[in-house]
Amino acid sequence: MRILTTALCAAAATSLVITVAAPSASAQTMPSGPPQSSFLAAKALTLVQPDLMPVGVNDWSCRSQAHPRPVVLIPGTWSNAYDSFAGIAPALKARGYCLFDFNYGQSDAAIGKIPGVDATGPVMQSAKELQTFVSTVRAKTGAVKVDLLGWSQGGIVARGFLKFYSGADPSNPAKNQVQNVVTYGATNHGTTLSGLATLAQGTGLNPVIPSTLGQAAVDQEIGSAYLTDLNAGGDTEPGITYTIIGSRADEVTTPYTRTFLTAGPGATVHNVTLQDGCPIDLSDHVSGIYSPRVMALMARGLGSSIPVLPCTPRVPAL
Repeated sequence: MRILTTALCAAAATSLVITVAAPSASAQTMPSGPPQSSFLAAKALTLVQPDLMPVGVNDWSCRSQAHPRPVVLIPGTWSNAYDSFAGIAPALKARGYCLFDFNYGQSDAAIGKIPGVDATGPVMQSAKELQTFVSTVRAKTGAVKVDLLGWSQGGIVARGFLKFYSGADPSNPAKNQVQNVVTYGATNHGTTLSGLATLAQGTGLNPVIPSTLGQAAVDQEIGSAYLTDLNAGGDTEPGITYTIIGSRADEVTTPYTRTFLTAGPGATVHNVTLQDGCPIDLSDHVSGIYSPRVMALMARGLGSSIPVLPCTPRVPAL
C-alpha cells in the first residue's frame, strides 16, 4: 500500500488538465481554485473538488502583445489541470501570458475512479485529445501557433501531438502549430520508476496494469511500444525550440537524464538540470512543478527575460 500511495502521489505530479474532447464549452464553466505553493495541497483539494481549474486559465478573450502565442498546459499521470499547475499558472498569468488548460486521458482503470485522477488512458489517445484542444484554442483565439508546457506524461503527450497528429510539419516547419515546448520531468525516453516499472516488466505484472493503474503507466516504461514509435527517427521536430528540465532528485522519471532530448535537424534543445547553479533545490518529481526555480526556467523557455534565476532550499515531497 505504501508503494502504491507513493507512486500515486509521484505520478500524480506528472502532467495535464480538465474535460477533454470538446473542451471549449466545459472549460469555460469550470470553477477556479486558489493558487497553491505545493502539489500535495492542490491534490488534496481536488479530491473533493475534481473540476477545479488554476487561476488565470481559459480566458478565451485573452490577447497579449508581449506574449502573442497562447500557452497550453498539459498535466501529468494520475493528475489534473489544477493540481499540476495551481502554482505556475498564476505566476505566468502575472507575466502576461494567455493560458489554456484541460483534463485528458480518462479511462476505465480502477485508479481513475478516484476524484481528480486523470491522465490514465493510452498516451496516443491523449495526444489526440491534445490535438482537439489545441484546435479549439487556435480557433477561438485566432492564434497561428501555440506554446506547449507539460509536466511528466504531459511532455510525451505534447511530443505525440507534434509527431502523430500534425502539430508539426517536418516538410514545411513554417506550418507548425507549435513554436516552443517546455517540460519538467517528462518521461521522454521511459522510466524505471525507481525500479518499480522494471519489476513489473520482469515479473509479468504489465498485463494487469492497464485495468488497475492505467495504460499510461505502461506506455511510459522504458521500451514501451508508444515510446519506441515516438522516438523512432529522432527526438525532435524541425522548427521547434525545446526546453527540457530534469531534476537529480526525481524519483518518478528515472534515471532523470532520460528526460533529455537530442536536437535533430532544424530543432533547438535546451537541456537543463535543476541543480546546476542551485544545489540546494532538491525538488523531486512532485514538488518540482512548484519550485520557484523550475517555474522561472519554464517562463524563460516561453520567452520571458529572467536574468537571475531564483535559488531557494527545496526538499523532495516524497
